[in-house]
Amino acid sequence: MRTGRPHVGTDRARGWQYWPVSQYVLPLVVRIERATPPRRTDALEAAALAVLRMIDDHRSGGEGEWAQAVRGWESHGIRKVVRRARGAEWTRVLQLPGETVSAGTALVRVHPPVPLDGWPKDLSRLQVSGTDLDDPEPPGPAGAPCVLWINPHLEMTAGKAMAQAGHAAQLAWWATGPSDRAAWRETGLAVSVRTASPYDWAKLAEADLPAVRDAGFTEIAPGSVTVVATAPWLREGGFRPASRGPLRNP
Repeated sequence: MRTGRPHVGTDRARGWQYWPVSQYVLPLVVRIERATPPRRTDALEAAALAVLRMIDDHRSGGEGEWAQAVRGWESHGIRKVVRRARGAEWTRVLQLPGETVSAGTALVRVHPPVPLDGWPKDLSRLQVSGTDLDDPEPPGPAGAPCVLWINPHLEMTAGKAMAQAGHAAQLAWWATGPSDRAAWRETGLAVSVRTASPYDWAKLAEADLPAVRDAGFTEIAPGSVTVVATAPWLREGGFRPASRGPLRNP
């Protein structure tokens, strides 16, 4: 964790400013047009992939333009907030710094972390509610090497589940060594999200694998395990880098 008071950083080309505050959040915006909403599973997978793309982006590390914000965000938890946009709202979102990720029918825009109380106007005006999405039919078998398993005993809106899938993807990334990360990149950082069966969940919840425990700020009880990540290279135990400090997953 960094020490001392950070200075304000600015992306002059976009007017994007990082203020010296203790709490950052990662904005995720899902495109939900009235006539063509995305499938729920597609939205969850797009959110997970968007988080992976953000933390693996060269701008997020070293002296990159987003690095200071990312370090501040990771040092004080990895909170994520999902909002929805359509029409002109989505067009304005595309003008802000970030990256657009697609998965099936879903488009998600991920932006570099912003202060909890300092969202850019075009993001702050977007709605958090209204992210209830469905799968017209059950998704097929998971095809990606990394699978994020949702707790079958919890009821979550799609927006909440997207944030939880993003948390799990990030924990899986931290659990992955350099050579396996390189191999994962060769797949495009492919990730699947599926709801576990009650039988499989009982085993997953007991395994010492990357698991998201919710802070209980919204929708579900604090301490609930929402998602467990699995991949061929993940091993039980040792997945949380000690240097990253305490983790609070809202």
